[in-house]
Amino acid sequence: MIPTTFSSKFQGAVSMNALRCYVSEFISTFFFVLAAVGSVMASRKLTAGDVTGPFTVLIPAIANAFALSSSVYISWNVSGGHVNPAVTFGMAVAGRISVPTALFYWTSQMIASVMACLVLKVTVVEQHVPIYKIAGEMTGFGASVLEGVLSFILVYTVFTANDPRRGLPLSGGPIFIGFVAGANVLAAGPFSGGAMNPACAFGSAMIYGSFKNQAVYWVGPLLGGATAALVYDNMVLVPTAEDDRGSSTGDATGV
Repeated sequence: MIPTTFSSKFQGAVSMNALRCYVSEFISTFFFVLAAVGSVMASRKLTAGDVTGPFTVLIPAIANAFALSSSVYISWNVSGGHVNPAVTFGMAVAGRISVPTALFYWTSQMIASVMACLVLKVTVVEQHVPIYKIAGEMTGFGASVLEGVLSFILVYTVFTANDPRRGLPLSGGPIFIGFVAGANVLAAGPFSGGAMNPACAFGSAMIYGSFKNQAVYWVGPLLGGATAALVYDNMVLVPTAEDDRGSSTGDATGV
C-alpha cells in the first residue's frame, strides 16, 4: 500500500500540470530574489555605503513588500505562489501537497534564487552580492528563533489569505502577504536580516561564497512555517470534509 501510494504521488509530481507549477515557482522566485537582494545593493549605492542609516532597512522592506506581493500574485493560480521553501514545507506538513511535489518546488526555488543572484553579480560589478548577517548583539540561536517567529507570521498569513471560508476575495491575498513580509523586514532587518526565506538566503550565500550561519535561515523558517501550518489547520480552523478530500489528492497546487 505504501509503495503504491508513494508511486502515485511521484507520478503526480512529474505530470504536465506539476511541471507548469515548477516553472511558475521558478519565475516568481527569480523575480522576488532579484528585487529583494537587488534592493539591498541599491540602498548601499544610494547611501554611499552607509549601512547604519534608516534607508538601508526601509528600501529593502518596501522592495520585499512589493516584490513578494507581485511574485505571489503572478503564480497564485498556477503553483499557489509559494516563492519560499518555508511556505512549501508548511503546505507539505499540512498535507496540502505531497512530499515529492514539495521537493520539486524546493529545487525550482533554489535554482531560481541562485540564478537571480548570479544575474546581480554579473550586472552590478561594483558590488558584491550581499548575504544575510546576524547582528553582533545576537547569538545564532536567537537569530534562528527570530527568523522562526517571522516565518510563522508569514506562513500563517499565507494560510489565512488563501482560506475561502473567510468570505474575502482571494485575489487580495498576495497584498497582505507582501505587507507582512515588509513589516517583518522593518522589525528584524537590523538584527537577523529578516530573510524568512531559505532559498533567498541560500542563493545569495552561494554566489557570495560563504555559508556562515546558513543554518539560521533554514532551521528557524522551516520550523516556523511548519508550526504555522499545524496551528492554522488544527487549532484555528477545523478542516471541512471537502478540504479533507482535496488534500488527499496530493496535487501540485499548494496554496
